[in-house]
Amino acid sequence: MTPPEVTRQGVANPRPGRQAPTGGRRGGAEAAMVPEATFDSYYGKPVINQPVWESPDIPGYFYFGGLAGASSVMAAAAEASRRPRLARASKLAAAGGLGLSLLGLIHDLGRPERFLNMLRVFKPTSPMSVGSWLLSIYGPLAVAAAGSEVTGWFPRAGTAAAFGAALVGPAVASYTGVLVADTAVPAWHEGHREMPYVFVSSAAVAAAGAGLLSAPVAENAPARRMAAIGVAGELAGSALMERRMGLVAEPYRRGKAGALVRAGQGLAVVGAAGAALAGRRSRLAAALSGLALMVGSACTKWGIFEAGLASARDPRYTVVPQRQRAGTVGEHRTGQPPPG
Repeated sequence: MTPPEVTRQGVANPRPGRQAPTGGRRGGAEAAMVPEATFDSYYGKPVINQPVWESPDIPGYFYFGGLAGASSVMAAAAEASRRPRLARASKLAAAGGLGLSLLGLIHDLGRPERFLNMLRVFKPTSPMSVGSWLLSIYGPLAVAAAGSEVTGWFPRAGTAAAFGAALVGPAVASYTGVLVADTAVPAWHEGHREMPYVFVSSAAVAAAGAGLLSAPVAENAPARRMAAIGVAGELAGSALMERRMGLVAEPYRRGKAGALVRAGQGLAVVGAAGAALAGRRSRLAAALSGLALMVGSACTKWGIFEAGLASARDPRYTVVPQRQRAGTVGEHRTGQPPPG
């Protein structure tokens, strides 16, 4: 058999079935030479390491920390507007929420000294380091404000501590959103622009619920306003985040995480509506609305946590966004769409 030869006109005497395919066109489009990619990973392992955080420790840390920070803002507003019972309830909610938040964090860390070790340095680029220092500043202020309220000792110092805690409170309520967005978990990282706003809005919902549940009708106007603002912020922030995230937003709509997020949003809307329509007249309606708001905020935080775990288990949510970003970069560099 005559061996194949390369000439100016092409390959002479080709051997059937021995040439490497070089591509072709089907219907005007270039035919793919490789099969569509699957998303199976090596030995069936996820593409990224799954978070080692556990429930209920870390979702509780998110929820109660947000409740504490936003409750300090509520306490300062009630103090300034001379609503003593709402101020008292909010100060106690702030101190109690802080204690439960730290309990969840320390339990997840395993040993209390690990929290203290995080205070050995201050690293502005680390959300965990910044958050540890925020808690170390906020904690004494919130506890001093609540202690003065309960004992009646040093009222002026207690009032000053309450306003100091209100200044740090928004950062305490929002920094956990920055913390989760700083990870490689797709459902958290891809929402880095909106996540802190969603967290602080959900915290406002919880603090408003605690105020409505504890304060008399005559003093709950700040709680009703905070409920409306918090629910609006949470719904708008979540909608914007999920629309921008595209495929990676799927875990927020499916499975356990989707059910929790929907329940949280539904309860928040019901609670805010009940507070606005009947909370100013009925003590029972205000309390039920407050309970719905608090449970709704907890469901939202748990749903965000579960969505992150679900996205870490599925390689699609890591691989597809990376390929889309790589394609966009290639198009910018060459001025043409990427091949294929």
